[in-house]
Amino acid sequence: MSRPRLKILLCAPRGFCAGVDRAIQIVDLALARFGAPVYVRHEIVHNKYVVDELRAKGAVFVEELDEIPPTDQPVVFSAHGVARSVPEAAAARNLFQLDATCPLVTKVHREAEIHHRKGRHVILIGHEGHPEVIGTMGQLPEGAVTLIETIDDVGRLDFPAGTALSYTTQTTLSVDDTRAIVEALSARFPDIAAPHKGDICYATTNRQAAVRAVAPLVDALLVVGAPNSSNSQRLREVAAREGCARAVLIQRATDIDWSALEGIATLGITAGASAPEILVEEVIDAFAARYEVSVETVRTADETIAFTLPRQLRDPSEA
Repeated sequence: MSRPRLKILLCAPRGFCAGVDRAIQIVDLALARFGAPVYVRHEIVHNKYVVDELRAKGAVFVEELDEIPPTDQPVVFSAHGVARSVPEAAAARNLFQLDATCPLVTKVHREAEIHHRKGRHVILIGHEGHPEVIGTMGQLPEGAVTLIETIDDVGRLDFPAGTALSYTTQTTLSVDDTRAIVEALSARFPDIAAPHKGDICYATTNRQAAVRAVAPLVDALLVVGAPNSSNSQRLREVAAREGCARAVLIQRATDIDWSALEGIATLGITAGASAPEILVEEVIDAFAARYEVSVETVRTADETIAFTLPRQLRDPSEA
């Protein structure tokens, strides 16, 4: 009995970005150089497979520094960044710190500090409770940053007359949603200071563009990523907005709801910036076991960006 045919359109770019790759390398290299345990504050990136792999090698994940016993072993801060109080507390305990914050998140931190020094109140566009947002707000004194999430929030902003304003954004937001919020902010506060360059990172932008190209062409689109991954959730939303009625976020092949995909002839697949390619391959293999599969890559951008490692982990010849 012949299997049904299925055409898979594979979005590119997809999966790991330079910031995620750097963060995982930092934990791996720390384990290789200093041995286990290596403590990591928060998930190094939002992906269970990655975290479980590192845990098996000897990484110990904690949410707060007070969970770490007195130690000379490395303590790594996750790719999402941390509030200024975290490295200060680590220094007070003489902990050996390795900062895996994505450099593009650090850029947002520095921008917020510059605005604050210039006397501007900072409006941060982002998702409440996300580690990156907590870290960015934690760069400045309490009350110096106002978080907004939607266009409706713009209408509720209330500042004393003459308040100098600026805005910055989380790096993993929907490009379209953020553009609309920025337009609303600029219309209401014409003198608001903008970032020198957009804060949504290249990887988020590129992955959303690839999904935007593929979503109208397929019967369903799967996003491989974690439910707590902001950039992965945005990819699912972009696919739905672009007309794909069955846009689903899954962590790996075992999460596929086959009954929900009955009758499809074309399938799009992408992966969030913290999802490894092995999970995409696993999903393709799962479909190949049920369908006569052909795979075509739809590439909308090339990525060549790489970030340097912390000084403590560089090869002496690179220092």
